[in-house]
Amino acid sequence: MSRHLTILTGASRGMGLAMAQQLLQPTDTLLCISRGEAPALQDAADAVGCTLLQWQQDLTDGAGAAARLREWLQRKSLDDFGSATLINNAGVLPRIAPLSESDAGELTKALRVGLEAPMLLTSAFLGETEHWLVPRKVLNISSGLGRRAMASQSAYCAAKAGMDHFTRCAALDEAQKAHGAKICSLAPGVIDTDMQVQLRSTDPALFPDAENFAQMKTAGSLTTPSEAAARVLAYLKREDFGLHPVADVRDA
Repeated sequence: MSRHLTILTGASRGMGLAMAQQLLQPTDTLLCISRGEAPALQDAADAVGCTLLQWQQDLTDGAGAAARLREWLQRKSLDDFGSATLINNAGVLPRIAPLSESDAGELTKALRVGLEAPMLLTSAFLGETEHWLVPRKVLNISSGLGRRAMASQSAYCAAKAGMDHFTRCAALDEAQKAHGAKICSLAPGVIDTDMQVQLRSTDPALFPDAENFAQMKTAGSLTTPSEAAARVLAYLKREDFGLHPVADVRDA
């Protein structure tokens, strides 16, 4: 029997891929929801005896992703898993520019992937697993920019701030239930990913903080995706996970 189920979005690159690699454990099931597949991940899963499913799903269609997840969970038995976790990791950083110069389509995509899809997937997960009566967790990957405003980052900041606040609300909901899930929106620190390249490469005339991000790279202040994934997953395993619905891994 597969003892633990993890559902992970944005698992095809960056910290998401690093988390997926570290979540491959014997007898567990890992369901990855991403725009693309990571071929090497299947070989690694087979080698350790982990059941891996990779769904190619555009999370701009959050309703479609949530419906697909609901249908899949409905087919599972109470005895299939001993615990279950949803990790909402996927996010989009649109072209960095003041709001007045931003593209409507890019803004819409960033909010759909970064806020709408996590809300809908969390609703589906909590609703369809509530009767399982096993330990359940929701980990939302947030950002310090959800808690601190930054010029030319309206969409990303808004998505992460919204993620933080819906997490607070859902945590209050779950606290009223006899077997409620533990939920946390966690900032993972500053990670050396493609997003960081975009931030430090933007024209400072459009993004006043570009130089600050370039200096972090030069100073070696960025964590690798693998290091960040390990810290995030360690936080997920903590006994007090969910005690604070909004947290930062750097404060742990």
